Amino acid sequence: MFKKRIWMPIFIGFCWLISIGGVVVLMSFIEVKKSEVLCRDVRVYIPGSQYFIDRQEVDNILKVKSHALIGRPIEDINIQQLEMKLKANPFIESAKVYIDMSDVVMVEISQRQPILRIMNQFDQDFYVDQNGLKIPLSNNFTARVLAANGFIDEPFGGKVDSLHTDVAEQVFRTADFIRKDSLWSAQIAQIYVTQQHEIELIPRVGNQRILLGNADSLDAKFANLLLFYKKALPQAGWGTYKAINIKYANQVIGVKNQFTKQDSLKMIAKRDSLTISAIKDDSAKIKKDTSQIKY
Repeated sequence: MFKKRIWMPIFIGFCWLISIGGVVVLMSFIEVKKSEVLCRDVRVYIPGSQYFIDRQEVDNILKVKSHALIGRPIEDINIQQLEMKLKANPFIESAKVYIDMSDVVMVEISQRQPILRIMNQFDQDFYVDQNGLKIPLSNNFTARVLAANGFIDEPFGGKVDSLHTDVAEQVFRTADFIRKDSLWSAQIAQIYVTQQHEIELIPRVGNQRILLGNADSLDAKFANLLLFYKKALPQAGWGTYKAINIKYANQVIGVKNQFTKQDSLKMIAKRDSLTISAIKDDSAKIKKDTSQIKY
């Protein structure tokens, strides 16, 4: 009984020693085999329909055609370095690089999604993506997004950057609201910023300027605008008003053209109904010049 107690720990230790030795030998064998394994191919996956960056540009970044990867030992490929090179491209939001079981380098790229194109007062042209980041234009692809121009003093340094001015933030919030609503994304064609840094919207249907003011209370303002479209315009006619003022969350003011009666239509919004009354023309207070608006 005493001998069994002595030999049992020795036997267990011996088993552990053999196991560890086997693991070491196996790992060394794997390392030898790994050094002999070569990269067979590079496969690139770019989801989405907006191709700011294509396979050829990815190949150029990774130097695929110069055989910098294909035929190279797997252990010599620095995955993190490849991801950093890809992320340096302004159109790439994220990049994932890994090697699969078939010794193929897999590249998964997520592109930035622009929602707005700004033409600032310094004649600089750039996109703003869904995260509010400025990105340059692309030679490969032109995004069909809402355009904004006028007195926008947001500078652009040619690289990915955040928005720095309040007016650009206001324009971005407005564009983001519009693009999330199928009705308004179809109806609003352009954003214009006045010299007073107030926002005007240019519709696709109708010649009225929509005076938004700022990006506060957008839900209420656009709800009032929808009521105006449903209640007032069918009765008065689409050509009756030169401007629709929705600056205030509780009312809509339709300013008539000079060829119609010199009064405005003031509509007090109460949920799903409107109280309408005629008031004296206040178009003189709205110092806007249609000739300033660029199409």
